[in-house]
Amino acid sequence: MVVVYTVEEAAQVLKISRWKIFDLIRTDQLRSFKIGGLRRIPCAAIEEYITRLLKEVA
Repeated sequence: MVVVYTVEEAAQVLKISRWKIFDLIRTDQLRSFKIGGLRRIPCAAIEEYITRLLKEVA
């Protein structure tokens, strides 16, 4: 089963604003998809984003 988040839920998970989530999506740093007019972010996309950030720091 694939877990997906709303923009608001993803923002809560990452402890950032929903506007920052939209910015990350717009700049292709965070994968997402739409179902109708509803944007969803897979849990795996958040994990990939965090992994990339950790590699940049190392």
